[in-house]
Amino acid sequence: MKYICNAKQIGLSRDIAVVVGGTNLAKIMKENSSKKLVNAFMELNDYSSVVLACRVSPKQKAQIVTLVRNTKGNLTTLAIGDGANDVNMITAAHVGIGISGLEGQQAARAADYSIG
Repeated sequence: MKYICNAKQIGLSRDIAVVVGGTNLAKIMKENSSKKLVNAFMELNDYSSVVLACRVSPKQKAQIVTLVRNTKGNLTTLAIGDGANDVNMITAAHVGIGISGLEGQQAARAADYSIG
């Protein structure tokens, strides 16, 4: 990604969804990447009604929640998960909901609230 434009410049509205894959998220969240890329990603998310992260690792799930918590202090984060791979994300969020079921009980035990 060589050019990062302002979200307002391309006429974004709140009617969009952002879908990011694990590989691209790794490039955005890379430790030594510029903050410019992270800021552009967060600005894009501001203009969307939903952000979906697909094919991400458990560490990346927690990183997304932590990034939102650190950059958007006025927002409350909610994480919902059903397995051991969601525990880091659930504990990183302000409110964590664990779903007990086929995936086991790890998410339900680590969460603030549990549902069946």
